Amino acid sequence: MDAKVALVQSFVRKPAAGSTLNVLGVTHIYKATGAETAGAFSLWEDVVPPGAGAPPHTHAREDEAFYVLSGEIQVEFEGESAPRRVGPGGFFFGARHQRHAYRNVGDLPARLLVLCTPSCGLDQMFAELDAAAKDMPGSVELAAITAKYGVAIEPPAA
Repeated sequence: MDAKVALVQSFVRKPAAGSTLNVLGVTHIYKATGAETAGAFSLWEDVVPPGAGAPPHTHAREDEAFYVLSGEIQVEFEGESAPRRVGPGGFFFGARHQRHAYRNVGDLPARLLVLCTPSCGLDQMFAELDAAAKDMPGSVELAAITAKYGVAIEPPAA
């Protein structure tokens, strides 16, 4: 056995169970954190109000995969000439080192299942953003927090 490999335990999370954060108006419900998977991945459900989403950003350390459970999102990503709409059952892959963003374009909350691999601290970054927003509503230094975790917030695509 490799001494560097952390021993992880199997577990079950019930529906609607898991730690919950508010990240830029999007509710994250964690099904598995990096700490629980020894950094292999983190998995959470996003509940995205109409008009909300993730601003354009680039990850240096991890990939993100999005599966739309309900609602409709609009995604933009590097290399595509125009945004795309993704509905229930649709999937979007946000590769590291490539700008991507999403926004709920529907009238009802959208629900997304988000997988981050490997888990290099995004769940910790989101917890820090949630805490900062509670301490200083409206004045979170988003870029400073995200930069610590290898995530660059970028301007919208032209």
